[in-house]
Amino acid sequence: MSVNAMSPHELTQKVFNNEKLFILDVRNENDFQDWKIEGENFEYLNVPYFDLLDGVEEMINQLPSKQDILVVCAKEGSSIMVADMLSEQGFNVSYLEGGMKAWSEHLEPVKIGELKNGGELFQFVRIGKGCLSYMILSNGEAAIIDATRMTDVFLNFAEQQQVKIKHVLDTHLHADHISGGRKIAEATGASYWLPPKDAEEVVFNYSPLEDGEKIIIGNSTIEINALYSPGHTIGSTSFIVDDTFLMTGDILFIDSIGRPDLAGKAEDWVGDLRETLYARYKNLSTELIVLPAHFMIIEELNPDGSVSAKMSDLLAKNHGLNIADENEFRKLVTENLPPQPNAYQEIRQTNMGKISPPEEEQREMEIGPNRCAVR
Repeated sequence: MSVNAMSPHELTQKVFNNEKLFILDVRNENDFQDWKIEGENFEYLNVPYFDLLDGVEEMINQLPSKQDILVVCAKEGSSIMVADMLSEQGFNVSYLEGGMKAWSEHLEPVKIGELKNGGELFQFVRIGKGCLSYMILSNGEAAIIDATRMTDVFLNFAEQQQVKIKHVLDTHLHADHISGGRKIAEATGASYWLPPKDAEEVVFNYSPLEDGEKIIIGNSTIEINALYSPGHTIGSTSFIVDDTFLMTGDILFIDSIGRPDLAGKAEDWVGDLRETLYARYKNLSTELIVLPAHFMIIEELNPDGSVSAKMSDLLAKNHGLNIADENEFRKLVTENLPPQPNAYQEIRQTNMGKISPPEEEQREMEIGPNRCAVR
């Protein structure tokens, strides 16, 4: 039997389609426990590669004989060797092309919908990291929101769609991943927009995103209306697009709410977070479709792989929007926090333009799961 490479795109489609898959992860146990490939119908076995150097015979009874097996490691080399050994034993086996490194960086574009006066909205799902980016297209122009550092994906997509990128926006100064916004703006001549309260320490020029700012895309009436919504950061800004979509950045997710501590300001910002969620957002239309900058768990994906929900559904089901007691809310968002993202201070410094790590170092800085939410 031959060993096939499974691309991150092919694996993403299996996640979207809820397909069954058995994953043999040969990284060390700590890495596996910290961060793994998520799928609702995936089964897992973690056996470190170094335990398999003498062969795979001892673990064969733990593997399914009639199911596809995907072998995963950090960068693909170890998984190829293990997959070869399993193939010789008669198993139907593949390895993940590029390993977890490639999985962390893969972006899958998903169409969210048509816009009222012509145009389209796409969501870019960074499936292995939980990041969500957006591209709005109208009349030959485009705007990108919360771009990741894999800028070629956005540039190539815009070229395919025959649109010129005119605006690049970040909802806030990110701490869990490196923004590609400034790099895209430099490559295309687009305006790069940042909330000024998050940009006090940046060392480059930017366009300030003020509350009420309107950015027109194309010749149509598609507007990005900036809505100041602090809490995750002091400058966090949401966008209302086409009077239909609410881009919430890292303030509100489908199944949770944003954490206020990534600049060491949890106690200071918890009040801002509550005011945004319980006053600013609750004054908006409940028909708005919420589009966050991250997802936390694979169950948040819709059947087409997109991540979105009506505000009315979140008001009914999201626990973070339904805590009447202010002290209970304060306790939830200051005491119930997951570990902070890997290298988050260095990521913030990079996004400010204060440091410029080489590509491989940036990759290492981002490795690991998304940790932007209150549990």
